[in-house]
Amino acid sequence: MPLSTSKAPDAEPETILQTSGLTVGFGGRTILENLDFEVRRGEILAIVGASGTGKSVLTRAILGLVPHQAGTVSAFGEEIGPSGPSVEMEKRWGVLFQFGALFSALTVAENVAVPMREFLKLPEDLVQDLSRLRIEMVGLKASDGDKMPSELSGGMIKRAALARALALDPDLLFLDEPTSGLDPISAAGFDQLIVDLRNTLGLTVVMVTHDVDTLHSIVDRIAVIAEKRVLVEGDLNTMKTFDHPWVKEYFQGERARAAFG
Repeated sequence: MPLSTSKAPDAEPETILQTSGLTVGFGGRTILENLDFEVRRGEILAIVGASGTGKSVLTRAILGLVPHQAGTVSAFGEEIGPSGPSVEMEKRWGVLFQFGALFSALTVAENVAVPMREFLKLPEDLVQDLSRLRIEMVGLKASDGDKMPSELSGGMIKRAALARALALDPDLLFLDEPTSGLDPISAAGFDQLIVDLRNTLGLTVVMVTHDVDTLHSIVDRIAVIAEKRVLVEGDLNTMKTFDHPWVKEYFQGERARAAFG
């Protein structure tokens, strides 16, 4: 059964992120070529594709973590140049990396405070209060802020990393395999958390995922990366009727039938 995903209607969704003709490669090998892609304000968009097709490369190219050889990337109406995103743009998005990427020598609260200390000039007591608020916002206890990452379960690590991604009140949230490694109950709880945060904070969410349950329960649109480009994008019905071997197997195969019915 799909989770609660209600959001305010938007007759003409604004495009807040876009790539045009994006080409990315490493060591003479082209990973993405002439890729066009867009993200609409307020949606939860999933990027899917076979392993090695460039899903994470796409998000890293958008974030300026890897260079692109051709094409353009624009966010919030501003083109991201060769030197990467501006500081003001970086403050408008948050990132949850696949394995959390928490600093092992810092407590959870100190991890969440890192972006605030880097980008904002706030009194230390306010930074600490805001860190605790973000920790509670993602379903952890305020006391969990005193724990080290090594003391956390896999699900708690995901939530702590999400709290850090939300530290600067971003407009846009990038999630890399957010439910990977979680049991079904924890994964469903995390999915619902993402929906609740999107609806409450007005977030736009871009996630790389392999989780068919997530695709079924909370995603508004899906973009399939194959053949070095966005092969098809749309809702689940579009995916189920698209005539391509990988897409048919992924969205109509045995695992998909179990999830989608």
